[in-house]
Amino acid sequence: MIAMAVVLAATGTPVMSQTFATSADASTGARSARTVTLITGDKVSVAPDGSVAGIQRAKGREKASFQVRRIDGHTYVVPGDAAVPTARGTLDRRLFDVTQLLADGYDDKNGSDLPLIVTYTGDETPAASAFRPARARVSRTLDEVNGVALRADRRGGAAFWDTFTDGGGRGEGTARLTGSPAVKKVEKVWLDGRREVSLDRSVPQIGAPTAWDAGFDGTGVKVAVLDTGVDRNHPDLAGQVIAHRNFSEPGSEDNVDRNGHGTHVASTVAGTGAESQGRYRGVAPGARILDGKILDDRGYGWDSDIIAGMEWAVAEGADVVSMSLGGTDTMGIDPLEETVNRLSATSDTLFVIAAGNEGNDGESTVGSPGSAESALTVGAVDKDDQLADFSSRGPRVGDGGVKPDLTAPGVDITAAASTASQLEDWYPSGTPGYATLSGTSMATPHVAGAAALLAQEHPDWTGERIKAALTGSTKPGPYSAYQQGTGRTDVARAIGQTVVAESGPISFGRPAWPHTDDQPVTKEITYRNLGTEPVVLDLAMEALGVDGKPSPEGMFDLSTRQVTVPAGGTAGVTVTADTRVGGDTYGSYGGSVTAASADGRTSVRTAFGVEREAESYNLTVRQLDDQGKPSGNGHTTIDGRDRAYTADLADRDGELTVRLPKGSYALTGVLGGGDESAANAYFLAPAVELDKDTTIVMDAREAESARITLPDAEARNTHAQLLPGYTSTDGKPLDTVSVFAFPDFQGFKVDQIGEETPKDVAYAQYSGFWTRDDADGRAVNYRMAWNRTGALGAFTADVRREDLARIDMTFGAPLQDTGVVFAMPYSPDERIAADFSTPVWRDLPLRTTEYVLGNGVKWAYAAEQWNALSSLQGQFRAYEPGRSYTKRLNIGVFGPSLPPAQGEPVDLYPGLARRGNTIKAVLPLFGDGEGNVGSSMYTLDASLRADGEEIPADGDPLYRAGYTVPAGDHRYELSLDAARDPELYPVSTRVRARWTFRSAEVAEDSWTRLPLSVVRFSPELSPTSTARAGERFDVPFTVEGAAGGRTVKKLTFEVSYDEGGTWTPARTVHGNRLSLEHPAEPGSVSLRARLTDRDGTTLVQTVDRAYLTVR
Repeated sequence: MIAMAVVLAATGTPVMSQTFATSADASTGARSARTVTLITGDKVSVAPDGSVAGIQRAKGREKASFQVRRIDGHTYVVPGDAAVPTARGTLDRRLFDVTQLLADGYDDKNGSDLPLIVTYTGDETPAASAFRPARARVSRTLDEVNGVALRADRRGGAAFWDTFTDGGGRGEGTARLTGSPAVKKVEKVWLDGRREVSLDRSVPQIGAPTAWDAGFDGTGVKVAVLDTGVDRNHPDLAGQVIAHRNFSEPGSEDNVDRNGHGTHVASTVAGTGAESQGRYRGVAPGARILDGKILDDRGYGWDSDIIAGMEWAVAEGADVVSMSLGGTDTMGIDPLEETVNRLSATSDTLFVIAAGNEGNDGESTVGSPGSAESALTVGAVDKDDQLADFSSRGPRVGDGGVKPDLTAPGVDITAAASTASQLEDWYPSGTPGYATLSGTSMATPHVAGAAALLAQEHPDWTGERIKAALTGSTKPGPYSAYQQGTGRTDVARAIGQTVVAESGPISFGRPAWPHTDDQPVTKEITYRNLGTEPVVLDLAMEALGVDGKPSPEGMFDLSTRQVTVPAGGTAGVTVTADTRVGGDTYGSYGGSVTAASADGRTSVRTAFGVEREAESYNLTVRQLDDQGKPSGNGHTTIDGRDRAYTADLADRDGELTVRLPKGSYALTGVLGGGDESAANAYFLAPAVELDKDTTIVMDAREAESARITLPDAEARNTHAQLLPGYTSTDGKPLDTVSVFAFPDFQGFKVDQIGEETPKDVAYAQYSGFWTRDDADGRAVNYRMAWNRTGALGAFTADVRREDLARIDMTFGAPLQDTGVVFAMPYSPDERIAADFSTPVWRDLPLRTTEYVLGNGVKWAYAAEQWNALSSLQGQFRAYEPGRSYTKRLNIGVFGPSLPPAQGEPVDLYPGLARRGNTIKAVLPLFGDGEGNVGSSMYTLDASLRADGEEIPADGDPLYRAGYTVPAGDHRYELSLDAARDPELYPVSTRVRARWTFRSAEVAEDSWTRLPLSVVRFSPELSPTSTARAGERFDVPFTVEGAAGGRTVKKLTFEVSYDEGGTWTPARTVHGNRLSLEHPAEPGSVSLRARLTDRDGTTLVQTVDRAYLTVR
């Protein structure tokens, strides 16, 4: 096990986060780290706050290195030998996104299988007969992507990984897909990821009643609803489902819709409205439903299930497939997108897919598979045709294509609620049997229903033509094509028109800067007249930027302003994009060409768009091995210092080129050694100014290993770590964080690219762990860390005895147990702390001798107890060279702790904080006597009241719980009552605290700490938290929190020697300690404190069985 935590000062929370349980009846539970096994067989433990709490290398991979990287709130743990295949795209990056793996339920507790999709190159390697790796079973053959869905047995450790690679599971060097010829045919290994659902006026809003009046209600049309199932017993859907199949096993046992999402969608497509006397009739009530349950009862589904469902729908003869689901889109074409495109090309089926609900995150948020070229991708508007804030926007990731294709009503949509779900209770509509939801999930079935109406009118039309007819007949809004496509669906116009556009949206790509030499690009729109009379169309165009402003004048033009489309024939018009126009304006511009007849009966719209690249240059990275030859055995991470950008790239030829906007970038390169014994080379380029085409050479011959000697020759180096830290151009730490860990300092070498950098631009923290046992078997540990600025490359350090601080460490335990101690060095910017060292679990109580380099680096010690499932973390502090210290961990009295905040924001540190009318609580209850913040397993009753009225908690009651409180000045009472199992924790078995305080509304722009205080008791107890019976005993105390200074008005204490049966006043001496007389008979001591400060804030704190007395 590698004890590891990446603690960001932005979180400020303990590494081992608070363990808790809560309910009205004080039920038992615990928050603990969750473990997920990677495809390599290595196990990663993730704490409840999302930080990595530990990594256990798989057997045979003891020399594996790791990179832990934080990007946009997600933590990636990438073994060194998987880094290059991941950067090249051979391995799906999601395989190492432990944040998402846990969110999707891929932790070890939920099963031993890791779901994968393996795709193969070329048609000469049919997936059905392709290579089968060890410790894996095939769950599905996926012909449309020439692949298979596998379930890899993670209990086999590195066995599965070994089958694919040449690393023999050791984790050294770079993995290559080698072995049998079939292995070499593997194109990519994907995570079989989970997709999720994309959560009376809307049907008339798109013109469906007009289509009904014309005789079109979808009769004879099959619409496949691929979702969470359909409630066939709901009156609106009785008789509507003609086929059903469940693909979500083992997630769901049958087609019953226990989620409710699928029924809501199906009734929007083809519900009869019987339960509401026709009020909530679907768009195409005459159509029939193919019910493909591809999402489980929680609303999630594997990619392979979704692919199988799409294939089934086409085989069943679906004219339209409605898919209100999606996930994050990535560069390139994933298996779901490929399936949509292939099935669309080989059948007449139209796939109508939700754009996604990530519009609040800005541009390029359309999800997959809605990002597929052939999909009819649907955004959402409200009842007034205003674009929904949540509706995902284009351009499409990767190629800048125009998405979504159109919009439809998706806000406050009322439709049938499955009787097997609780949807109606959660989202009531006011009408029995119905629920009201919002999302592009709700917009999508409106368009699927509209497509069914067109399919009835034109049974010979392909899905592609139906798509063109629907996108061409929309009602435009004041938005860019990248926000709305062509506009809001108008099926009434689509039904009545005889002219359609043959082509879909036109993308003019992303012309490269500078634009003075750009060549105008011209593309054609072909109009087809299906009627018996010629139609004259007047042409107009408009285009907007994402800011809503018109495109630069002259950027787009039409070849003509009028065209006549002959009866039964076609006519063409060209659209030209001239990106020489625009001067210093850059970005995405999207619009539509409208071709309309003078009588208003025909109006055909075609979307177009272009991304005009800002000033940009080519950045080339060339990696050379120890022989000076180009090496494809490496990868490079690029982070923007003046813009949001991050990428991890690799090239098989050892040279990659990426085009980036002018600006400043930080590069970290990794190059694997040429053989198993060679060290990996790391290259740090903290500030590359890209103002021209630039080449960076990373030469392994220039990299060197750090040379470190200690005054103790017997101590063995068992861990080394590199933490490069970069800042943005405005001096703030970059959001992306990487930590590299190695078995020792000989496992890597480092070179800095370019000149030395100022300390406010970059740093490199080198840290390591050395250990030996003394003659008595006590561990002697050396923890070294160096914060390097200026010159960041490898260095030489000759550590002397006088450079060290000595810490005599005692790790106590009330009962026999095993435990481990580890320590994290704080980064120079006091933002990150990480420890990948390999700890040794030892019997408790434990005494060790620690030596820490006294060079100003701050350290935080942490500890974990195995059987009791408890953990502790102390404050960060520096140690002075030549001095000796004593440190006690996990020794009572255990109780509430409010250590001072270290960094921002204050709402993440122990205590209460308020912003506006929101109160956040972080209240660790079982810190030890030294003040180390602790976690434990316990039951809890908790309540917050304002003037006597209880306020519900939003989230974990003690771990960043949120309370929405009333405005104005009110009296609050916060009560906690936590109990622990005495079989696991014989001391501090129950902690109770009740605070009263006043609070009024504060500003919304920052957090303000509220005046809570606690009393910490710190007697000199034995390592088992006991004291002598029959003796006088002093119990020092400290007031922590708001009353910790000179604001205490009154403070009294009581003691009980019969577990709370009777309480007597406790005498205080010197104002900082209790003087107690222990009874002669062994037993327990319970303590109570009553505090009032000068502002009237009060505390009553009780610790039952605070410690034990023994003879």
